[in-house]
Amino acid sequence: MRRWIALALAAVLAVVGCSADPEWAEPIEVSGDINVHDPGLALDDEGLPWVIASTGDERIGLGAIQIRTSDDGGATWEHTGEAWTPATEPEWIREIVPGVTNFWAPELVRVEETWYLYYAASTFGSNTSVIALMTNTAFDPHNPGDGWVDRGLVVQSTGEDNFNAIDPSVLFDTDGNGWLAFGSFWGGVQLVALDFPSGGLEAGAQPVTIASRGTSTNAIEAPSLISHDGYYFLFVSFDKCCSGTSSTYNINVGRSETPEGPYLDKAGNDLADGGGTMLLESVGDQIGPGGQSVVGDRIAFHFYDAEAGGAPTLALRTLAWRDGWPVVATQAEAAEMPFYVE
Repeated sequence: MRRWIALALAAVLAVVGCSADPEWAEPIEVSGDINVHDPGLALDDEGLPWVIASTGDERIGLGAIQIRTSDDGGATWEHTGEAWTPATEPEWIREIVPGVTNFWAPELVRVEETWYLYYAASTFGSNTSVIALMTNTAFDPHNPGDGWVDRGLVVQSTGEDNFNAIDPSVLFDTDGNGWLAFGSFWGGVQLVALDFPSGGLEAGAQPVTIASRGTSTNAIEAPSLISHDGYYFLFVSFDKCCSGTSSTYNINVGRSETPEGPYLDKAGNDLADGGGTMLLESVGDQIGPGGQSVVGDRIAFHFYDAEAGGAPTLALRTLAWRDGWPVVATQAEAAEMPFYVE
């Protein structure tokens, strides 16, 4: 099966440093339209442009998921449009989730010749939420609104649930099985088995908790799962998002021998019991890195740019692997890796 995991390769400016290793690579500067929140990027292996799907803006297309492309390996970004128009928006979502102003935190995945777009609908402070799915067999990132078919509901949460159905992230394990990680606050980050080619949940599958802060607010969200060298790695955002320069987001990581966990940090603490090893945090004017997605040697995320009044900004960093753990790569390490932009 040919897999195309949404390389939530959010970005390309720089964000934070790495407290565990002060010799991080210099930021990879990007230009163009990089006003991005919750980026999920797909990096194709057949010469197609890099693609970022991101949270929508309620001022554009009634908040539909936005698409950006880079034809020069991540250096320059263009906003090419939305994944649907107001006329083609799935009507059922606003009936289930009243008050939606925009759609959040997409994940873009390619399996064989089909593209799968997972995205969330919710409102701030509520867990009346859904993760929904669209598919496309002829996706053109320069005409991103064409060809999508609504596949309906994947996961739903209500006030009766102790989880929040937002922030989808897709993993294919080494056996080719699909998994969906999701979640924000409430009961923490959840994992559930997916069925392909439908892209929906596996019959009878129920979410299980794989990461939780164990506090009253349980400020953890935005999972991203990858496999590397015999382990599965879970990247999560801790603390407060979406408050401009008052944001306190930071990115943490744990690893497991199986997709279902337990995910342990470097000290052996279970992420389901409050563990987590810091990877990225605020530095200088680059505030609150998070909303990350990871594929291969790239981590994509947004931060809030204090020099631009706290605007959400696309960022990309290169990862290196030391003693079995991801760290932000040095400049020399980054230059050795594919797709590095000098």
